[in-house]
Amino acid sequence: MITLDLAKISDNQGSTCGDCSRVGAVDVSDVVVSDECDSSITNYTLSPGGQKYYLPSSVDLVELPFPNQVFDSLDKAFKFYKEYGRLGGFDVRKGTEKKDADGTIILKHFVCSKEGYNVANFGSEEKVGKIVKERRTGSRRCGCKAKIVVKIMSLNRYFILNFVESHNHPLASEDGRQFLRCSRDMSISLRNMVFDASKVNIGCSKAYSLVKEMAGGYSNVGATLRDFRNFSRDLKEYVGVRDGQMVIDNFKVMQETSKAFYFAYELDPDGHLTMLFWADPTGRRNFEIYGDAVSFDATFDTNKYNMIFAPFTGVDKHDRCVTFAACLLAKEDVTHFSWAFRHFVKAMGRNPVVLITDQCPAMKIAIPDCFSSENGLVASKHRLCMWHIMQKFPIKLGNRLCKETDFMEKMKAYIWSSTLEVEEFENGWKSVIKEFNLEENKWLSDMYEMRASWIPSYFRDSPMFGLLRTTSRSESENFFFGHFHRQSDTLCEFCIRFQSAMDRQRNETKRIDHESNSSSPSTLSRWFIENDAADIFTRAIFYKLQEEILASCLEMQIKKMSEDVNGVIHLEIRDVKVKDKFFKVSVSKAHAVCSCKKFVMCGIVCRHAFCGLKQIGVTKFPRSLVLNRWMKIAECGSGSDVDLVSNDYFKMERVSLKLSNIWFDFRQTVNNAGIDLEKLEYVHKSIKEINAELEKYGGDAAEFSKKDHIASILGEQPVGELNILVPNISKNKGNHFKRLISDREKALNKSKKRIRRCKECSATTHDSRTCPKKKGGIETNVC
Repeated sequence: MITLDLAKISDNQGSTCGDCSRVGAVDVSDVVVSDECDSSITNYTLSPGGQKYYLPSSVDLVELPFPNQVFDSLDKAFKFYKEYGRLGGFDVRKGTEKKDADGTIILKHFVCSKEGYNVANFGSEEKVGKIVKERRTGSRRCGCKAKIVVKIMSLNRYFILNFVESHNHPLASEDGRQFLRCSRDMSISLRNMVFDASKVNIGCSKAYSLVKEMAGGYSNVGATLRDFRNFSRDLKEYVGVRDGQMVIDNFKVMQETSKAFYFAYELDPDGHLTMLFWADPTGRRNFEIYGDAVSFDATFDTNKYNMIFAPFTGVDKHDRCVTFAACLLAKEDVTHFSWAFRHFVKAMGRNPVVLITDQCPAMKIAIPDCFSSENGLVASKHRLCMWHIMQKFPIKLGNRLCKETDFMEKMKAYIWSSTLEVEEFENGWKSVIKEFNLEENKWLSDMYEMRASWIPSYFRDSPMFGLLRTTSRSESENFFFGHFHRQSDTLCEFCIRFQSAMDRQRNETKRIDHESNSSSPSTLSRWFIENDAADIFTRAIFYKLQEEILASCLEMQIKKMSEDVNGVIHLEIRDVKVKDKFFKVSVSKAHAVCSCKKFVMCGIVCRHAFCGLKQIGVTKFPRSLVLNRWMKIAECGSGSDVDLVSNDYFKMERVSLKLSNIWFDFRQTVNNAGIDLEKLEYVHKSIKEINAELEKYGGDAAEFSKKDHIASILGEQPVGELNILVPNISKNKGNHFKRLISDREKALNKSKKRIRRCKECSATTHDSRTCPKKKGGIETNVC
């Protein structure tokens, strides 16, 4: 009955069993062997007891082992059998061996991976009072007898003593071959792909998908996603507790290969790394040109130790962010900041003209001490970020005053203006404070006391002090680096990704340099001085000057003009966009001075000066009004040598590039062959010939293990006792997972959440399931 029922089910559903035969009562003597039942690459035979034995069917005679076949070494014998297994559809592993008295292997078994049996372990084990659950894994071993046995002969060569071809299990199909261990090999090119992708913050999943598209399918990748992740894990394990030591060792190698590379580090009494500062040759050269204004701000969550990452940022000739140096600090205190600032001055050779930061109390103490006039240097001016201070007005004074009155509008007119003199600002500030009765407010009094460190009116007479007014450049840099760094990064990974970020930043600068030098912007006026400016200045600065030139022609009104005295003419000019104010301009054929002092603060000629120059007929841009930092050829005056890096330092980069080129050339060759079997056979034959030629050389290719490859890209592991231990986990106020969140930030985060409302009455205290109106309506209907 059971047999008949199974046959009916098979008829109704059209199902087939694993051997593609109908389910029914069948005698062994009636069984017919059919190749259609199993994979197309497998043949099998039946033993008298009904046991199936499988033979690989898609292996060429050249790849088939045979008795007395000779190999030059055991490795070549194993490699040959492994390739045979890949083509046949089964995995291979090394089995038992026999050695002589000298330790030489005289007999070796290479077996199918399913040889032998696993010891069954049912249930859980109890260890020291705890129940440890075993992992639920499947067993692959089934006692397969397939193998080859090789025996030593003269000259340390080996021959096949015994070859068992048949397997007692089905072999992998065409679709399943890619998952065999012998088909999965993280080659050098795939390892480089994982490593190179990690440098730009591309994870293993995306890297695997990218390789799949490059190779034309998952079956052509040669590895699985798990293999990619395992290699990424191996990179972290290779570093391990040697993280701090390896970073310092790599920096020492960079200093040996490039004399202009500067770095310094500090350890705590226990030997843990606490401070690290570095500046490469390009960054030091950039500071020599653009180091007049520097922004310094800290960012967090860039490494697994929660160390503060603080880059020194400036503005280059294209009005873009440029990084001079960077540091990693364990704490935000005076000691750590002072250490970083002193090494910054030592590396750059001078102080920045102005340094802008937020209102960090530790920086307020460290900056005057470190950027002083000691050793004959010009002391830096510390400027506070205006944006951070303005953000505190609603917090300190209340939203009602700041948002429901015109207090902020009147205050901003005096705070943000860079055309007001000191007396005008002070009178305006006091008038607004008196109008709103805020004379007793302590916070406003404190801000007024420190007005010389953040109000633009106090920076009008200092060269380039108006170039940066906020730390927005540092905020932009933090956002930029956030695309490369992760919170789980080791220090080795962090430094590698930092260099990758620098490569992108500097390559973008090269691209803009090329565009600026290879083309000319369109001019909008007929004044020849505009054409001259287009030839001298970079594209971004020219557009700013062009705006000033057009405004000088359209928005200026000359009220007074003096006689020519020794080639100098004095004018009083009214700007239609600035009410109740006249600008005094003194111009000559070679120079111009304006009371707005924009050129002094930012190095950009103002519209009032252009108006005066136009009035006296100047057609060439006065060279006294051209700053080197804004010119196309700004780098030509640099004295720093950045070409001191030896060729060995870039060896891995060249190797990686060559491997990528080989890979793409191979893909192009396969594409040219198309689906023509003869062409594909020719390509395959050529590859085998090349491989055979390379095997003759031996040496590096055969001995270059995964560990050797990791060492070549991350650096050698330190030998002996570690002198530099990994940093301790830092706890700083800016760490998102450790810091205290203010009530204001909680309110802002809450306001961003979507408010759920009842669909019946739009209330926010309940939903439609518990709405009182809905319940009342139901009761009424029931009644």
